[in-house]
Amino acid sequence: MSEKKDYTTKQEQLARFSKAMGHPARIAILQFLAKREDCCFGCIHEELPIAKATVSQHLKELKEAGLIQGEVEPPKVKYCINRENWALAKELFREFFGDCTCKKEH
Repeated sequence: MSEKKDYTTKQEQLARFSKAMGHPARIAILQFLAKREDCCFGCIHEELPIAKATVSQHLKELKEAGLIQGEVEPPKVKYCINRENWALAKELFREFFGDCTCKKEH
């Protein structure tokens, strides 16, 4: 019986990014933040049709995955895209989708 191989670092990172992006609210947050240098929580909350606690949970998920970062500037927290990980995610998704050699069905 052959030994199972571990997942690569790239596979684990791609899965982490994918999971974090797996909700429409988180996609909306990322799209909103991608168009700005930074933004406070209140502005993000105003853009979404969900409760503050839910926005906080989505921000936490995105932050844990490394797609965004938050900086405390009392009394507010400013959020922004983590540019380094954003570039990494872009490259990983490009490689992933670029690897497909699916043949067209007729």
